[in-house]
Amino acid sequence: MITRAEYEQKIKKHINSNMSKVLSDKWRSKYHIMAPIGWINDPNGLCQFKDQYHVFYQYSPLEAKGGMKFWGHYVSKDLVHFEERDIAIYPDIEEDKDGVYSGSALVKDDTMYFFYTGNVKHQGNHDYILTGREQNVILVTSKDGIEFSEKKILLRNSDFPEDMSLHVRDPKVWEEDGIYYMVLGARGKNDKGYVLLYKSVDLYNWTLHSVPAGGEENMGYMWECPDLFYLDGKTVFMFSPQGLEADGFKYNNVYQSGYAFGNFVNDKKELKLDQFVELDRGFDFYAPQTFEDAKGRRIMIGWMGVPDAVEHKNPTVENYWQHQLTLPRELKIIDNKLYQLPLKELETLRKDLIENKVALNSNDVLNIIDRNTFELRVDLEECSKFNMKFREDCVLSFVEGVFKLTQGKSGYGRNERAAYISNLRSIDIFSDNSSIEIFINDGEEVFTSRVYNDMLDTNVILEGEGTAIIRKWNI
Repeated sequence: MITRAEYEQKIKKHINSNMSKVLSDKWRSKYHIMAPIGWINDPNGLCQFKDQYHVFYQYSPLEAKGGMKFWGHYVSKDLVHFEERDIAIYPDIEEDKDGVYSGSALVKDDTMYFFYTGNVKHQGNHDYILTGREQNVILVTSKDGIEFSEKKILLRNSDFPEDMSLHVRDPKVWEEDGIYYMVLGARGKNDKGYVLLYKSVDLYNWTLHSVPAGGEENMGYMWECPDLFYLDGKTVFMFSPQGLEADGFKYNNVYQSGYAFGNFVNDKKELKLDQFVELDRGFDFYAPQTFEDAKGRRIMIGWMGVPDAVEHKNPTVENYWQHQLTLPRELKIIDNKLYQLPLKELETLRKDLIENKVALNSNDVLNIIDRNTFELRVDLEECSKFNMKFREDCVLSFVEGVFKLTQGKSGYGRNERAAYISNLRSIDIFSDNSSIEIFINDGEEVFTSRVYNDMLDTNVILEGEGTAIIRKWNI
């Protein structure tokens, strides 16, 4: 097993050798969280502690294509401007020696409690589903986000139900009526996804309470990154099922992330779930996690990527880094649907407003873009047909109730995603150097994607039917 000191030395050497190529890459983001070098995936340990927001994340500093996982760390006062901190958690004990996997945070009194999965892979001829793997639930605490306690092993595979495979991970913990609850995502030995529910009175000693949901036909073989919270009087279960088959415009990525409204019954022995709904209809979204901030807002951040998406390329790998996180999004329930709204604080990034009102049937070309980092807001009136081209070959269209995002060569393997929308009222686009996040009708649907246009495209080309008010801000 490699020690923490050995990892620190290897990482320092790697940074010294390759950081110049990372920093010179034109596709490094301006206002999204990226790894300093290497690979980033799932957001972890999201919380607000005292006057700071903390965002931890799955971090592979030594390998841009993913590798040994650590927990990286950023802090922020406003969820807009982030400061990098040192690596928070290293894979430096026997129970996590093959990776510090995903988990969550719970703030209690003057302490942050971090729960994560310690991954272990044994040598030999194993399938690593039923044999050869350990996935341990581990706890560390911190009073400042800088110094961390010794690791405590809370649960091992032997503590999980016998009909589960060795894939049990991603603890999410919350407090309710003086009791602490933990959900874990699991893969059953029958190759169906499940959620496990544990409970505790002290955060250190946990017992299995139930297997409240899972085992459904056509709902995948593994439920990753479970998250359960209450919002606007509803119970929301968020998770990332693996193994869903594509269904028209739905489930077109290799793995999905979404939610279902539900209700606990029979003393939380059962979680009755409604229909599963995808959270993001774009190419690059997975493993979202939520937390509640001091203002009472439910805030979600996702990974702008998808595991095993071999058809999607990211040319930044050549410069020793890959992927980023989404912008923080506030969740609200509107018309019995979970909406995702860009945080109000993001408006502080706006500058140099340009505003135009156009008749869509005039086929206008607006020469209004002077950088790839901007916010573009389109408000529409009586729009029955819409088409907009920007960033060389990104096209947004709305025809006969179908909204589409189409990408050309700048998508590096990303082609088309779509969703049904009854009417199109507004589009809000957050464009960064190598990404776009598109909010339809103030968060009714969201499309997230990476984009790597070779040249700066200064034009926005509009056509269709109806009237549009276009507002563009530089960021």
